[in-house]
Amino acid sequence: MTNDVPTLEWTGDALRLLDQTVLPGRVEFLTVRDVDTLVDAIRRLVVRGAPALGVAGAFGVAVAVSQAAREGWDAAGRDAAIARVRGARPTAVNLAAGVDRVLPFVSRGAEAVAAEAQSLLDEDVRGNRAIGAFGADWILARAGDRPLRVLTHCNAGALATAGWGTALGVVRELHDRGCVELVYADETRPLLQGARLTAWELDQAGVPCLVQADGAAPSTILRGLVDVAVIGADRIAANGDTANKIGSVGVALACREAGIPLVVAAPWSTVDLALPDGTGVPIEERDAAEILAWGGARTAPERVGAFNPAFDVTPARLVTALVTETGVLEVSAGATPGAARRAAAPG
Repeated sequence: MTNDVPTLEWTGDALRLLDQTVLPGRVEFLTVRDVDTLVDAIRRLVVRGAPALGVAGAFGVAVAVSQAAREGWDAAGRDAAIARVRGARPTAVNLAAGVDRVLPFVSRGAEAVAAEAQSLLDEDVRGNRAIGAFGADWILARAGDRPLRVLTHCNAGALATAGWGTALGVVRELHDRGCVELVYADETRPLLQGARLTAWELDQAGVPCLVQADGAAPSTILRGLVDVAVIGADRIAANGDTANKIGSVGVALACREAGIPLVVAAPWSTVDLALPDGTGVPIEERDAAEILAWGGARTAPERVGAFNPAFDVTPARLVTALVTETGVLEVSAGATPGAARRAAAPG
């Protein structure tokens, strides 16, 4: 992914979103001028990823203020619309934080709200660059200056942020330093954010990668084919428990067993200090159709239902390091990059 294709941008009177539901087959944009369209876009994952949701939420307030003025809503109607944006996806704390960031500007109108939202977007890009540098420094200090095999889960790249990426920001920084041999991108069922989005970003950036089934990840790690796993986060509790896309716990457990680090890369805004531990993280459960059907055709028996949690929570004891734009916190101890047996990676 390059900055030539922005994930989201304010056009002056609307929010323009890169539609991530049709990637990598098509590059299309959705123009948002009303709250209903934005809430639907957030829930359908047109825009997704904790940092990007934070920026989208901030611009969503500008959308609500503009719509209120255009349609003659009173303050109560406007505030109700803003609340709908804030609650569109419950697990990612950044969405609510982005909305809250711009609320003091509501009385000054949509233009003032959008200007503050743009400041948040610019901060996110700068922060992502810092995350990439801090993460790469920390990893290479332990692994040595050599090409590494990296595993990542879901998508925490430019598509999930305002630009550059968090987990993939670290990977891209390592690549720029000539220190990436191969990236394993978990496909990330059921919506394939890894296969569709992460692999697309890595391919665009010229980073060698292989897509693998989610269920293959622990085996890949335990076979000694991975030096470090780097993932993003949607919410991090005060004790370091980390909520990320479903399947992250399996990666974390395998990393601990293999003695390699699990690095979580996320902006400080993802840390929820009001949440003591991960037991209080609201876990979004999505539409059963996402796992009961494929390409519009049902793949499970008609009378069978589904359990479709979008996230899981990795205990802090399994997180080796948390990388934010302010630096690196070593959450647990004991793992170092490259500690596991190295083996030839498949072609």
